[in-house]
Amino acid sequence: MNPGKHACRKYRLGELIEAVDRRNTELRYGIDDVRGVSNTKGMMMTRANVTERAFDKFYIINPGEFVFNRRTTRNGERLGLAFNDTERAYIFTEDYVAFAVKASAQSVLSSEYLYMFFRRNEFDRLIRYHSWGSATEFFNWEDMCDIEITLPRLAVQQKVVAVYNALLANQRATEAGLDDLKLTCDAYIERLRREVPHTVIGKYVAISESNNEQLKYGIESVKGVSIEKRFIETKADMAGVSLKPYLLVAPDEFAFVTVTSRNGGKISLAHNNSSETYLVSSSYVAFHVKQRDVLLPSYLRLFFNRSEFDRYARFHSWGSARETFAWEDMCEVEIPIPDTTVQQAIVNIYNVYIARREINERLKAHIKDVCPLLIKGSLEDGRARSPNAP
Repeated sequence: MNPGKHACRKYRLGELIEAVDRRNTELRYGIDDVRGVSNTKGMMMTRANVTERAFDKFYIINPGEFVFNRRTTRNGERLGLAFNDTERAYIFTEDYVAFAVKASAQSVLSSEYLYMFFRRNEFDRLIRYHSWGSATEFFNWEDMCDIEITLPRLAVQQKVVAVYNALLANQRATEAGLDDLKLTCDAYIERLRREVPHTVIGKYVAISESNNEQLKYGIESVKGVSIEKRFIETKADMAGVSLKPYLLVAPDEFAFVTVTSRNGGKISLAHNNSSETYLVSSSYVAFHVKQRDVLLPSYLRLFFNRSEFDRYARFHSWGSARETFAWEDMCEVEIPIPDTTVQQAIVNIYNVYIARREINERLKAHIKDVCPLLIKGSLEDGRARSPNAP
């Protein structure tokens, strides 16, 4: 496994990686150490109910090792895979496949470089093409070993990994600051909840009943509402649908879906914090704050965005086949309403948090997008340094 000093060389991954079968038989790791894999190629807190699982069969994944989910269907056309780039071990279900770069291949392949290779969209497209099955499609260990990879010399790999790690460190520093801002905002709200009397919001809000009767707004203004409390592009088939009955949601107004069942324990609700007027289905409820000298819409949004409000809405939903949280129920919601100067101060902190969260998301997207560029650049560098390069 010693390519020329500068040349790039093609390998099958099976020449460079080996399966890991290290089990948690001594139960050194428990439920707090369980992790899952995401289709964005990261470790995450598992979403599975593992309270009844036997952790002795779980894989122990040490720093520098990989794990992936063989199932590729219902995964957004991507392979669920993770690389343990932390300084400690975690455990993963035995349903996954675990592997690492062979000790004998570490002079040829950097684990971090391989992780960058996996993060490219090209890799996901290759995986989906080579997945097989009927109701459920799989990409197995043997398929992983058959993948071809072209490698520059190790020094070139390490150079691009250093660039990638610098970008990643910047993104993680931004993310760490986000947690502090969120904590500050939450602590401020919790203090208000304890110290300020609660008031029903029905006194200060009213239904918005204006519709698109004059067809002033077109299909580009039609929005849906997500459980993440955002307006989103509609998923409905709008072919042949009249937009006349659609409700107008002006800037600083709200809209929500009354049906709460089959919604992951959340209510679909959003605040229009843009300068545009949106259209939403007449089956939604649109409303606005009618006394802004008492209640700021952006302050009300803070309470709607809290997980406590989702739990409240689900608890107070009613029905049989479909459970709903109606406008009358919304009017009964109680929140602390301090002076508007205090409300604005909290909103300002929250707005900084939102702005930095968006920056963080852009940084994450940039890091993912830069992986194929760095890989491509490393191969061009390797070929350029090769004495046999054209």
